[in-house]
Amino acid sequence: MKLEVIRWNEPVKPREGTLTRRLEDEGFEVFRWRDGAGADYPSHAHDHDESLWVIQGEITFGIAADRHTLKPGDRLILPKGTVHTAFAGAAGCLYLIGQKP
Repeated sequence: MKLEVIRWNEPVKPREGTLTRRLEDEGFEVFRWRDGAGADYPSHAHDHDESLWVIQGEITFGIAADRHTLKPGDRLILPKGTVHTAFAGAAGCLYLIGQKP
């Protein structure tokens, strides 16, 4: 798994059920997460691969010197051990988190 940002380019709005099924089809365990406005996560890493898929709002991930702002439908592929930060936008963010051991 490699670090990747995938922008939403489909003609329909992203739907939670569809995104959940796509993650599950890729072998991820999926759960729904909501961050309030301005939620701020300091530098950390996970011991598993993750795929985060935004449903509503926006969130910015910092990885090294890069910043990636995700909006509805955008997806982040985050390999285990990747040190990152996260900051939810002014309206908060609702997203799916897919995890693989």
